[in-house]
Amino acid sequence: MPGLGLSPDYVAAQREALVLTRALVPEGFEGFLTQLEHWLDDPEYVDLIKRGREAETWDPDDPRIEELATAMADHYLANPTLLGSPTSLRAWTSASTQYRLINNHRKDQAPISARLTALTEAKLRSAGIPLPHR
Repeated sequence: MPGLGLSPDYVAAQREALVLTRALVPEGFEGFLTQLEHWLDDPEYVDLIKRGREAETWDPDDPRIEELATAMADHYLANPTLLGSPTSLRAWTSASTQYRLINNHRKDQAPISARLTALTEAKLRSAGIPLPHR
C-alpha cells in the first residue's frame, strides 16, 4: 500500500479492518482479502482512495464529497469484483452489526471518510447492491 502512495493512516486503518474482520466475521475474511487485492490492483480505484483521504481536509459540507461518492459508486458498479463475491456479500449482510463496527472503527478520526462511505453505500443500495446498513 505505501508503494502505491497510500498514506500511513490509510494503511493502519486497513490493517485494523483486517484484524477486526478476522475476529468478528471470520467467514468473510478471505473475501475481504480478495476484495482488497482487487482494490489495490485497480489504479483508478487507488486514485479514488487517495481522493477520499484528501477529502478529510475539506469542509464537511463541501459538495465535492457528494461528487466523490458518486464517482466511487459508479466505479464499483462498473467493476463489480471490487464489491466482493456474492458469498462475501452474503456473509457481510448476515453480520450487519459486525459490519457497522468494522466500517465505523475510525469514524471519530476520519469523519469525512465516514460520510463519504455512507454516501457511497447509499448510492450502491439504491442501485440494488445488498449492503448492510450502517
